Amino acid sequence: MTYNVLTLFPEMFDSVSQSSIWARALKSNKVAINTVDIRGYTTDKHRRADDYPFGGGSGMVLKPEPVDACFNDVVSRCERPYVNIYMSPCGKQLTHRMVDSLKQYRTINILCGHYEGVDARALEKHIGLEISIGDFVLTGGELAAMVLVDACIRHVDGVLGNDASAKAESFSDALLEHPQYTRPAEYDGKAVPEVLLSGHHANVDEYERHMSLEQTAKKRPDLLSKTRLSKEDIAYITKK
Repeated sequence: MTYNVLTLFPEMFDSVSQSSIWARALKSNKVAINTVDIRGYTTDKHRRADDYPFGGGSGMVLKPEPVDACFNDVVSRCERPYVNIYMSPCGKQLTHRMVDSLKQYRTINILCGHYEGVDARALEKHIGLEISIGDFVLTGGELAAMVLVDACIRHVDGVLGNDASAKAESFSDALLEHPQYTRPAEYDGKAVPEVLLSGHHANVDEYERHMSLEQTAKKRPDLLSKTRLSKEDIAYITKK
């Protein structure tokens, strides 16, 4: 899987690319993350990639010419199938289901807006999907792009080291994850639930399922309508 990030600030990705799961993914050669400097596609001596918006208003808008040229170059060299994504508060909300659907592409090209946004003509020509990570505005799309890449690369086989981890996490079946514990077995007067120390896998699985149901019902009850609940699940939630 290849991620090409079109940005005015490629240096923002240097540190995160060298850390934790990103570093492991890149070292495995199962993931490639390339930053492409939009300023490299400007044609004036000042490398100006933005200008004042027509109609007035504060801030600056990314010009269509460098964005267009940047996409043309990236797309001409990328592996198919691909999708062009724009990180935008106007986009569809990023969800686990969306992350899962992006696995169909070999290349994901991500445009990071900045200032007041991007000239609409460039977006209309190139963008196939707009994605939002929440109902708030960031200074630029770089942090949002990092969130998207991080969410996606966790599902590449071998990246996490234990592929079962990604399958068992929150939202994988529309439920929140159960509480997690580690050593010591007792801390600050509170003990780890005894069932987790029993070694009885069936009982552990049942306990973790029940805790996921409880967490979801308490913190995100809206998610319960989005998952397939068994008769046992419904009976447990009703009892609680």
